[in-house]
Amino acid sequence: MEYRIEKDTMGEMRVPKDKYWGAQTQRSYQNFEIGTEVMPREITHAFGILKMAAARANFKLGKLSQEKLGYIETACKEVIEGKLNDHFPLVVWQTGSGTQSNMNANEVIAGRGNELAGTKLLHPNDDINKSQSSNDTFPTAMHISAVLAVEDNLLPQIDVLIKTFKRLEKENKGIVKSGRTHLQDAVPISFSQEISGWRNMLEKAKAMIISSLSGIKELALGGTAVGTGLNAPKGFDKLVAEEVSLITGKKFTTAKNKFHALTSKDELVFTHGALKALAGNLMKIANDVRWLSSGPRCGLGEIFIPENEPGSSIMPGKVNPTQCESLTMVAVQVMANDTAVGFASSQGNFELNVFMPVIIYNFLQSVKLLADGIKSFNKNCACGIKANKEKMNYNLYNSLMLVTALNPYIGYENAAKTAKKAHKENISLKEACVSLGFLTEEEFDKVFHPEQMV
Repeated sequence: MEYRIEKDTMGEMRVPKDKYWGAQTQRSYQNFEIGTEVMPREITHAFGILKMAAARANFKLGKLSQEKLGYIETACKEVIEGKLNDHFPLVVWQTGSGTQSNMNANEVIAGRGNELAGTKLLHPNDDINKSQSSNDTFPTAMHISAVLAVEDNLLPQIDVLIKTFKRLEKENKGIVKSGRTHLQDAVPISFSQEISGWRNMLEKAKAMIISSLSGIKELALGGTAVGTGLNAPKGFDKLVAEEVSLITGKKFTTAKNKFHALTSKDELVFTHGALKALAGNLMKIANDVRWLSSGPRCGLGEIFIPENEPGSSIMPGKVNPTQCESLTMVAVQVMANDTAVGFASSQGNFELNVFMPVIIYNFLQSVKLLADGIKSFNKNCACGIKANKEKMNYNLYNSLMLVTALNPYIGYENAAKTAKKAHKENISLKEACVSLGFLTEEEFDKVFHPEQMV
C-alpha cells in the first residue's frame, strides 16, 4: 500500500494514498482497534447533510466564498449518496463525543473537494468545520439520522404489516374460535377480532413513535463547544436548520436551549422507549402466531403459516415458525438496546454527554432490526396466514368456557358445577347441564349459541 504524509497539530501521520481522510482520522483509526462495529452509515450520510447545510449557511452569512461552497456541496453530495463510504473507517468505540467522526467528515470532504478543485483550497477545520464544533455536529448527526431512519425505513414497514392485517380481518370475518386467557380456554372470539388486536397494536405503536419525534427534530447545531455558540455567526443556528430541512425534505428546527441539546439525550431515550413499545407488541403478535400454528397435530393448530424451510436435521418433515422466532429475537435485542441507550443518556457530565456513539449505534440498530424484521415477518409469514376453520370449530365446541353463556339462566355456581362435571366425566356441557337438572335439552339448545357470543 502506498502512503502520503498528512499533518495535524500533533505532527505527521502516514495516511493511505488512496483515502481522502487526514491525520486526525488516521490517529483514531490506529488508536481504537476495538470491535467490528463501524460508525453507522446513517451517521456518515447525516454528516454529509449537515456539512452541506453548514456550508450553505456560512455562505449566506458571508463567511464562505462561492467557490468553496461549490466544491463542498459536490463532496457532500457524494457522502450523502454513499459514494465515499470507504473513506469513513472509524469504529463506534472511540471518543464519546464523536469528535473523531466529525473530523473524519471534515477531512474527507476537504480532501475530495481539493481533488475536484485541483489545489488545496479547503481546510478541514477552517472551512468544512466553520462555525461548528464536534460537540454540536455529532448530536445533530444523531438527530438527523434518527429521524430519517424512523420516518423513511421503519414507519413504511409498519404500514405494510397493518395493511396485511386489515386484509386478513376481512378475509376471516365471521369465523368464530375459542378465546384464551392465561393460556387457558376462555369465551369465544372471532378470528377477525383477534387480528384487529394485532393491527391496533401496530397503529398505537406507530402513533407513539411519531409523537415522540418532535424533540429529535430539534438540532444542536449552532451551540458549538458548550452551548454558547462561540465562533458561530448570529443566525447561523436557525439558518442551518432551515438548510437541513431543505436537503432532507423534513422539518427540522434549531434547539431553543443549546445547553440542553449538547448534554442531554432524553429525546432519543424517549423515542427509543416508543421503539421498545413496538418491540413488545411485535413479541406478542409473533408469539400468538406461533402458538396458534403449533402442531401440526399435537398443538393448537388453528392457523396455517407458510412452510419456508425444513425445521430439523433429524426429524423429517418438521417445519418450524422461524419468522416468529426471528421477530421475537429482534424484539429482545431492541429491549436490550433500550437499556444501553437509557444508561448512556444518564451519563452526561456538565456541558456534554460523552456516550453519544454508543447511544446512536444502538438506536439505529433498533430501527433497522425492527424495519427489516417486520418486513421479513410480513412477507414470509403474515401474508400467508390461513385459518384452519375445522380445528377452530372443533376447539370452540369443546371449550368448557362456553358455559359462561349459561350464567344468566342457571347462575354462576351451577354453571361452574356444569363445567367441572363435563370436564371430569369427559362429556359435553349439554349432557352435564341436563343431567344435573339445571336445564332441559330444549332449554339448553335455545340459549346456547357460541357464534353469538362474540
